[in-house]
Amino acid sequence: MTKIIAIHSYRGGTGKSNLTANFAVAIAIQGHRVAVVDTDLQSPGIHTLFSSYETLPVKTLNDYLWNRCSIQETAYDVSYELGIEEKGKVFLIPSSVDGNEIARILSEGYKVSLLNNGLGRLIQELELDYLFIDTHPGLSRETLLSIAISNLLILILRPDRQDFQGTAVTVDIARQLKVRNMLMIINKVPSKMDVAELQEKVEMTYDIPVSGILPVSEEMMQLGSSGVFCLRYPDHHFTQILNQVAVKVMSY
Repeated sequence: MTKIIAIHSYRGGTGKSNLTANFAVAIAIQGHRVAVVDTDLQSPGIHTLFSSYETLPVKTLNDYLWNRCSIQETAYDVSYELGIEEKGKVFLIPSSVDGNEIARILSEGYKVSLLNNGLGRLIQELELDYLFIDTHPGLSRETLLSIAISNLLILILRPDRQDFQGTAVTVDIARQLKVRNMLMIINKVPSKMDVAELQEKVEMTYDIPVSGILPVSEEMMQLGSSGVFCLRYPDHHFTQILNQVAVKVMSY
């Protein structure tokens, strides 16, 4: 049975897309068929982690939502470019970075049920083991759909007061939607912060387990979203934490 995993943060800048890409790759390396859907149609960007945009297919998720193509035509196998084609599969469903396409989404929106149906077809056609949904930060109809249909919701936050407050709103809504499985990941944690104390505070605040605490990484900043961290730095401590979280994700 395919596991649908929504990765969300209340605010932008939490590293959500970077973590989504890394978890997808870490799981694919274990021999699984994984797809990543960029549903952040207002500010797409996860494609830069997998490939230069010039090598991506002409069709994007926007084309499917405007009935220009099937959902299968928007799925791009990036396994070869990642160098993992003999281990597993990673498919990317990108959103358009064309200004007109983004403006249309902002002004008209789209039929949310169409996205839901498309994800179901992707699961069947690509024979997926895992489907990762990279959501738009904050809360919207599209985000609520992603949360509602997921088998696991991963919430990314920084040790920041605004993140804490916004995440509380998200958790409350997720519980109203009867999301059974949730995990927390705390990202961009300063080196001088007490990690054990931070974990205890977050778990007591939300009553959700913290599956990983990721430090501020200079190498991640230098990489600048130009690749998948766990592939560029396979022996890095940051990668070890990513892999540990991936194992926890697969256990759900």
